[in-house]
Amino acid sequence: MTESYEQMWKDLGLDLVAHDMLLQVLGKGYQDIFLAQKSRPQGMDYFNFVLSEVHGLRIKELVDAKKEGKKVIGSFCVFVPEEIVRATDATLVGLCTGADFATEEVEKLLPRNTCSLIKSAFGFKLGKVCPYIESADMIVGENTCDGKKKSYEAFGRLVPNLYVMDLPQMKSPEGKSLLKAEYYKFKDRVEQLTGITLDVARLKKGIEIVNNKRRAIYRLSQLRKADPAPISGLDALLINQVFFYDDPIRFTQSVNKICDELEERIKTGSGAIPKGSPRILLSGCPMAVPNWKLPWIIETSGAVIVGEESCVGERGTRNLTDDTGSTLDQLMDAIVDRYFQVDCAIFTPNPDRLQHVKDMTAAYNANGVIHYGLQFCQPYQMEAMPVEGALEDAGIPTLRIDTDYSMEDVEQLKTRVEAFIERIK
Repeated sequence: MTESYEQMWKDLGLDLVAHDMLLQVLGKGYQDIFLAQKSRPQGMDYFNFVLSEVHGLRIKELVDAKKEGKKVIGSFCVFVPEEIVRATDATLVGLCTGADFATEEVEKLLPRNTCSLIKSAFGFKLGKVCPYIESADMIVGENTCDGKKKSYEAFGRLVPNLYVMDLPQMKSPEGKSLLKAEYYKFKDRVEQLTGITLDVARLKKGIEIVNNKRRAIYRLSQLRKADPAPISGLDALLINQVFFYDDPIRFTQSVNKICDELEERIKTGSGAIPKGSPRILLSGCPMAVPNWKLPWIIETSGAVIVGEESCVGERGTRNLTDDTGSTLDQLMDAIVDRYFQVDCAIFTPNPDRLQHVKDMTAAYNANGVIHYGLQFCQPYQMEAMPVEGALEDAGIPTLRIDTDYSMEDVEQLKTRVEAFIERIK
């Protein structure tokens, strides 16, 4: 950290000793995984800075905004409509997951065979090491899988203001009506929290801010189709992860700036990875900071990740919200339409996701797909088998990997990934 934030962390109630240990591990991992890469774009300097201050300057910005009366809302899922939050001048931030923490304490509240993402969220709270949770005026849970749904009953006893949103499980007219009803209830709750009533102008502004952020990410994605890839999959993943933390306008400007640089790289044939390297599409569970294990193994084994079919990736960002409505109801309908297209594995049946994986494989000239599932994540693990079978039937080589946040299986994963890369060469 470039400035001492110790008093701020103490005021937030963090365990300073445990938090310092977390930052040391995070910094060491970032140094070994990201800064050790060669031929990185200069535009990554900004994202290096963001990560170096992810628990420092960014938290100070949130704390300062709260002193001005603005609210911070934390979430775990891409189904929480950021447009509504931005329309009230509040900030939506992704909450800490992606690493094991306070595991013994977590397993006093949750079964051991709960998925790593859920256990991680509890661990960061119980270990008092996540300044985003402690800064949030309201935390939004969402009933995606059964694990999350039931765990929020316990999580609600750990945080002062948990709001749980129900989600449909089928893409039917009834499912869409449920989502619409939930989004209206969420709008009312955000208005109550912030003291600001939404109108057309405010909601259009919220939609514009979030759409611009998604357009920038989409532009970055398109540039990854080039060979040689102008940016590594690791760095692209990092940008997708920062999507959930940074100020949205500043983030949009920074992504567009690095895209300008990548366009110049493509013109000159300059890449982050050698031309002709095996190209892999990563598909499956989301990867929150600092879950970089599998991408690091893939790219240090000689391949390049050219796209992520994931909530931290194209599944969460690919569709825009129509901003042409002239009434509040029309704009709310547009938000419902946009989010109802998210092809999360919670939906049954879920043919749109399989088609999306096939489309991305073709569009990004991927040589194969690695399907990533977190152990005990039932929706994605259940869906992995038919997805793998369908892709192989379509002639798309696929490797299915289930893992967790520990480093115990690194060598085993590396052996399987290297064999897969040899297969697709």
